[in-house]
Amino acid sequence: MTQNLRTNPAHTEQAQSQRAQLEGRTVVIFGGTSGLAAAIQAKAAGAKVIVIGFERDRAQQSAAEHGFDGWRAADVTRSETIYEALADIPRVDHLAFLAGTFVAGKVREADVGHLRRAFDERIWGSVHAIRALGDRLAQDGSITLVSGWLADRPNASGTAVLAAAVAGMEALARGLALELAPRRVNALSPGPIDTPLWAKALGEGRDAAVAAIKETLPLHRFGTPAEAGAAVVFLMSNGWMTGATLHVDGGVRLV
Repeated sequence: MTQNLRTNPAHTEQAQSQRAQLEGRTVVIFGGTSGLAAAIQAKAAGAKVIVIGFERDRAQQSAAEHGFDGWRAADVTRSETIYEALADIPRVDHLAFLAGTFVAGKVREADVGHLRRAFDERIWGSVHAIRALGDRLAQDGSITLVSGWLADRPNASGTAVLAAAVAGMEALARGLALELAPRRVNALSPGPIDTPLWAKALGEGRDAAVAAIKETLPLHRFGTPAEAGAAVVFLMSNGWMTGATLHVDGGVRLV
């Protein structure tokens, strides 16, 4: 039996399905590196993409470089900037809220205001985005939230509050899938992804720390932003996914 190795029918069918679901639809994406990867792939599927980032210059540059249909700047810990960023968008078919920094600190030692940011960026940021859009979020549309592997694998290195926040995003997705139905709401739980966030989180010892982490993972590597972005586009385009948490983590939950 012979097989065409250059054309995988399943992949072709998936691409066609994504284009059918996203072509001409308005997609709004909050977030950094993984958000950019999702934006690029959504545009490739025919969507009209608007990116919202923390840094105005970077958001504008990304939109110009990749031909997105618009850009905005917002600090997701300041609700008024979220409302301003979304105010003039007449309709949104798919919202992806992928914002969030690495907030670490031990409960008995860290500043509570700093720890609170883990919830402000994720839970309250996404709540304000959904409230800001209101009925402008299409009835047949979707919301994708981001959680993370710490929800399943917390550790003792000062990530307890962050783990609680990302686990909360999964619970929020399940609750909103019922509250906002027939709109679909899902969560993406990525494992370690090779982004600048890791460099900031690990500091000068990044290379050694990353090498040690990779040795513990079943695939012995970090995920890529493109892999995480593809999962976001899948959740947007698959009309039978709601109330789910999609784990794209390279098996980190298993070790």
